[in-house]
Amino acid sequence: MADAGRAELSVADHVEGVRRGDRAVLARTITLIESRAPAHADKAAAVLAALAPAAGGSIRVGITGVPGVGKSTFIEALGMHLIDAGHRVAVLAVDPSSTVSRGSILGDKTRMERLSREPRAYIRPSPTAGTLGGVTRRSRETILVCEAAGFDVVLVETVGVGQSEVAVRSMVDAFLLLMLTGAGDELQGIKKGVIELADAIVVHKADGDNLDAARRTRADFESALRYLAPATEGWTTRALTASSVTGEGVAEVWETVDEFVAATRQSGAFERRRRAQVLDWLRSMVEQRLVGRFEAHDGVRALRPEVEAAVLDGRLSVPAAVDRLLERYES
Repeated sequence: MADAGRAELSVADHVEGVRRGDRAVLARTITLIESRAPAHADKAAAVLAALAPAAGGSIRVGITGVPGVGKSTFIEALGMHLIDAGHRVAVLAVDPSSTVSRGSILGDKTRMERLSREPRAYIRPSPTAGTLGGVTRRSRETILVCEAAGFDVVLVETVGVGQSEVAVRSMVDAFLLLMLTGAGDELQGIKKGVIELADAIVVHKADGDNLDAARRTRADFESALRYLAPATEGWTTRALTASSVTGEGVAEVWETVDEFVAATRQSGAFERRRRAQVLDWLRSMVEQRLVGRFEAHDGVRALRPEVEAAVLDGRLSVPAAVDRLLERYES
């Protein structure tokens, strides 16, 4: 096989390396898939097509929460618990990117120092580059690659909480919302719609002097959840407490995920969600491809400066500008 550190890898090199769990090849494969370079598109598609039959066997869990809630420390504690239980864990730690430079800190490996040293864990920090939902444009494909590499649990950490967290919900099986104490009255500014996406709400940092407050907050959420529609058919959203410092409650969180998976498999909701996610992925890919072709169209690129100047000068309305660009694309 080609040298994973230097030479360009063939499609077969990527596929074989991922399937045998070669971490260097896994990293390069994800980089290939995330690439926006048109020259990489065909190879990435071929790699994904070859890996697809080996994917789909993991439990996919989305984890989100307000800034400062301790998502990374919780994921490390949960990941270590899962490894101790015999699982192989992939973490897709999505980093916020600068809207100006498109750069990102990519510091999750530093924050998850213990987990990053585990041979049965793989942490992939990826910049969002401004993508809605706090997920990268290739998050679904990255999940597929990690599954093909033999990881049976995939944890997707998102940037934060907002209306577009529905993007995360559309690619995972279970969705966890981490909260801090004192959320009973104000719900920390979280909109009801985000809470309605959660299959479990975990009040984090439930330790020391904060333990009693965490328990009260959990009770507040339990009361509030009675008035909200469940996120998943046939499943009652639960409120839990957990501490990444003491480890208390971490096992209970995963037991809840296990129960969720068992219940939804039995009811058929699990398979229905997976099938709906495939169709959502299909629509998303169609949109990405169409936008890419539109942006690369020579006629559109030539006309765009003129149209944009006319819009800014008030000589052309935005709907009319869109029509002109689409007419040029379709001509």
